Amino acid sequence: MVPPNPRPRAPSERARQSRRKPVLHPRTVIVKVIASQLRKGNIVDIDGKLYVVLSAENFHPGKGTPTTQVDMRRISDGVKTQQRYKTTDPVERAHVEDHDFSYLYKDADGFHFMNQETYDQVQVPADVVGDYEKYLQEGMVVSLAIHEGLPVSMEIPQKVTLEVVETEPVVKGQTASGSFKPATLSNGVRTGVPTHITTGTRIVVNTADGTYVERAKD
Repeated sequence: MVPPNPRPRAPSERARQSRRKPVLHPRTVIVKVIASQLRKGNIVDIDGKLYVVLSAENFHPGKGTPTTQVDMRRISDGVKTQQRYKTTDPVERAHVEDHDFSYLYKDADGFHFMNQETYDQVQVPADVVGDYEKYLQEGMVVSLAIHEGLPVSMEIPQKVTLEVVETEPVVKGQTASGSFKPATLSNGVRTGVPTHITTGTRIVVNTADGTYVERAKD
């Protein structure tokens, strides 16, 4: 007599967890904003298609209507486009849930990050990273917006610490408060630093525009 097939056992909790996939299709919420409120990295819905904002600039002419010029990239196919709105025109902004990722490395395929919760890795193309590349540091935690499995925008910390690798020496009599001199940082960015800052000093800079914030306390 052939024994009956044993009833399959339910998978263990560990096995179920190992098969779980990261949430890559976050809920998208559409809200109305005015064009002048758009910022780099925002996602907008135009005629049912999502676009990521590459840059947004407001113009206020002496005469005429204030406008907002928006450079965008369509998420579905990467096509770039430009739109000009009145600053008060309503625009549909899409809010996609963000996830924290730590920066690992860059290679020929792009930039690689690891999800802080699931430890899954994701590859981010250069056009999404954009100008933030010069501020990326190994282990830096960034916020990535992922839509239908694809990273569509990124936000990095507002401040980073970098070393001054080249600047003019301190000159006697030029230490007045508010006086700045040119300097080159360890990531290649040129900025202005107070006259008392010397080569080898670690400083905190603003990642939005590379400006000096303060001398690092570490």
